[in-house]
Amino acid sequence: MTGKVLIAGASGVVGAAAVDEFLAQGWQVVALSRRKPEVASRSPFEHLSVDLRDSAASREALSALAGITHVVYAALFEKPGLIAGWSERDQMDTNLSMLKNCLEPLQGAANDLQHVSLLQGTKAYGIHLHPMPIPARERAPRDAHDNFYWLQEDYLRAVADRAGFRFSILRPQLIIGSAYGVAMNLAPIIGAYAAVCREKGEPFGFPGGISYVWEAVDARLLARVFAWAAVTPAAAGQHFNVTNGDVFEWRNLWPAMADTLGVKTGPDLPRSMATYLPEQAAVWDAVVRKYKLRPVTMTELVGESHHYADFCFAYGATTPPPPAFVSAIKLRQAGFTEVCDTEDMFCHWLGNFIERGILPAP
Repeated sequence: MTGKVLIAGASGVVGAAAVDEFLAQGWQVVALSRRKPEVASRSPFEHLSVDLRDSAASREALSALAGITHVVYAALFEKPGLIAGWSERDQMDTNLSMLKNCLEPLQGAANDLQHVSLLQGTKAYGIHLHPMPIPARERAPRDAHDNFYWLQEDYLRAVADRAGFRFSILRPQLIIGSAYGVAMNLAPIIGAYAAVCREKGEPFGFPGGISYVWEAVDARLLARVFAWAAVTPAAAGQHFNVTNGDVFEWRNLWPAMADTLGVKTGPDLPRSMATYLPEQAAVWDAVVRKYKLRPVTMTELVGESHHYADFCFAYGATTPPPPAFVSAIKLRQAGFTEVCDTEDMFCHWLGNFIERGILPAP
């Protein structure tokens, strides 16, 4: 079964992967994002350049759509600096308004909406505020903290009940994919840091803090979960944690990533990526010229992801962050059983950035 899917946030890490996956499975795709997504597929798709924060522009564009059967909602608003905004009310309200600006015009258009998928994450379990249960399970009571996830979920449930469509909510761990200049993708950060180290004749040492173990998910795998949930009755009305299926530790990943990037590892060298990478803008510009890369500036490359890197690398931490493991058993029992090797994932996406001329070849 296929249909016509609207993918909101199509130029982001999750959205771009979803565009590729739904096209590969034969769906008609309408990609909604301010800039056209860069995807691998050669199949045609429609792109709507819309800022979902603009209710009038959203209504004008989306009310003209016809035939939409499914929505993958991966749009996200984050503030500069990233982390502080996670607890700020205006950011929560903006994310709720964006979802409303996406779904409400579709209700009045000539569409047969059957299913909407919504994206959450481990902040649903309060990982940014306090230790979370190990493993975190979807059946746990809602964590008592303000979060735009709850605002969006309550709104989606009410609209789905009224309009009669199904919905699913996915909670992935750390997501890695193809997009750059976004809020949360570590591949371009790791790649840029390696390129700067090589250009300066320095070893590629891990820049974070104390060792800890975590989980991740490949954007391609997450996109396949979106496609599965869109047509699977067992996914209706359900939350699903999504992971690759293994665990990792940064220092154990570092040698394989160094091999992919053509750099030499070295001792740990704690550095804030949020501070260090902007300071190396001129070095990066020299790398771009030397290797004839795309003319992408450091600012354009990192987006807000250098702030995310400090969070993920536990920069400055001398004690391990609280464990953040989720159970993906519910997803497996519902019928989605695909997995991905996390080391292979990082090396794949770093290689992808090299192939696209964004990072230098080894």
